[in-house]
Amino acid sequence: MGWLGLDDTDSLMEGCTTYSFHLLLESLPTSVTVVSPRLVRLWPFAQHRTRGNAAVAVELLVEDEVEFIQYLEGFWNDHLLPTKGKISPSQHDDREQYPADPGMVWFSSQQPAEEFYTLAVQSEVDLTQVPTADRSWGGQGRIGATAAIAWRQKRCTWEAIAWREINRHGQLERAVCEQALTLVDSMPSTFLSRDPRKGTGLVAPRGPCPVLFGVRARDSTSALEAGSKLLAAESTESTVGMRVFVTNQATDDHLSHSQKATVAHVEILSRGNCVITTESGKWLAFAESGSVKKLAQWLQPGDVIEGYGLSPEFGVLHLEKLRVVSAHPTQHRPMCGECSVRMKSMGKGQGCRCPKCKQRTDDAWDSVARIPPAESWVQPPVDARRHLARPLEWEDSTDSSSFMGNQ
Repeated sequence: MGWLGLDDTDSLMEGCTTYSFHLLLESLPTSVTVVSPRLVRLWPFAQHRTRGNAAVAVELLVEDEVEFIQYLEGFWNDHLLPTKGKISPSQHDDREQYPADPGMVWFSSQQPAEEFYTLAVQSEVDLTQVPTADRSWGGQGRIGATAAIAWRQKRCTWEAIAWREINRHGQLERAVCEQALTLVDSMPSTFLSRDPRKGTGLVAPRGPCPVLFGVRARDSTSALEAGSKLLAAESTESTVGMRVFVTNQATDDHLSHSQKATVAHVEILSRGNCVITTESGKWLAFAESGSVKKLAQWLQPGDVIEGYGLSPEFGVLHLEKLRVVSAHPTQHRPMCGECSVRMKSMGKGQGCRCPKCKQRTDDAWDSVARIPPAESWVQPPVDARRHLARPLEWEDSTDSSSFMGNQ
């Protein structure tokens, strides 16, 4: 028994690590048994990431390890090493692109420590931090490949991924049967198959990569059934194969604990992007985040809030989930008991006076409660969530304050 991991064989315009891995597994010697392929999403801000920052791994039963290593050497040299150096331009000017730097690792008897997975999914990792494998090939890809093996599947979902025929690689259009997708979306265990707001599918990537679709489910049987329904549909294009991966998607493994803070200032920028200044730094709610953005825009100084998110730099939190702990009330001058007109201040320490009947009262304020637009946690719409984001509706607890075991 052993563990094989692979990462970083793609660029923005070509290739796909899952496809490379599928070809590797398909061509394994007959003496090798595939146990459990896995797809693991890692730190979303990783410097060398390409499209989805996913690494793959698999548990294998190997009879002759020496022969198996020789097979891996050949596959690496013939199929994986040639992907090194591939690079494509990005539409995001603020994100530097790095050439593909594939990496493959083999652990023959023991998985690396779980702590390395946690480190790689919650922070930036470099090659000096990677546990030593029994055999390794390549460069930066060894980070993700090792982290995928180190994952212990404490929370998991499944994804059935199908790949297009090679003559369709590089093309943007995909043919996935809409009628079959409607059936798949109605299955109780599938998730993120269709955007309920727009009525559009979410299973097919938009880029030119080899993937035709990836359909997600909360159990492996449903993932296989859903993928098979899409494959069998007449209007779905031909594929070279499909494989079900166990994944860390929709687990929130990238989030550690929530943060609480008091709002000092709220600034609404272009497109509705919102910056919340707190005593612990700036919390950002982006325009695409829907309900998170709307709740952030509603906030006022003095409100106490709680949020989950990632910090790509010190003092900055990119919000993924947000709730109001307590809303600071609005302060108004009291109403005149005779005229029902709001009284006005006469100056500091001089009390208030009705502008109509001139009746006076001591300096006073009436507090008016503010009701947040959401009673509990809010999250972005389905098409704006990270692969790792766990839907709020999956939480078992009826107490919203216990989400993710707040500390």
